[in-house]
Amino acid sequence: MVGFVVVSHSAKLAEGVVDLARMMARETPIAAAGGLEDGSFGTSFEKISNAVDAVYSDDGVIILMDMGSAVMTAEMVIETMEGRKIVMADCPIVEGAVTGTVSAESGSSLEEIMEDLEQVGAQKKL
Repeated sequence: MVGFVVVSHSAKLAEGVVDLARMMARETPIAAAGGLEDGSFGTSFEKISNAVDAVYSDDGVIILMDMGSAVMTAEMVIETMEGRKIVMADCPIVEGAVTGTVSAESGSSLEEIMEDLEQVGAQKKL
């Protein structure tokens, strides 16, 4: 099954998104990588790497990021994991996590999930 990593500058935000996604898709591997090791705001190469390792399978991993250095740090992690099936999704982090994990749990491939996530940002809330 495709795994997910939620990267945020805030540990609480990343953990909250993971908790929400798990309510909808209990079996999908998902890990939070938020904040720095000391609990302050920022992004951590080590936390992202460890989270990818924790949820990785041959089906791949989709990384969802909030902004700025979360994107840059995720890119650096992917570069060091050459040969592994890891992609980043450009979509709203909460909606992407819920949509993606539900799709993964229903058996969708990484490519199918990425197609679904392309539409997530275009969905209107009102």
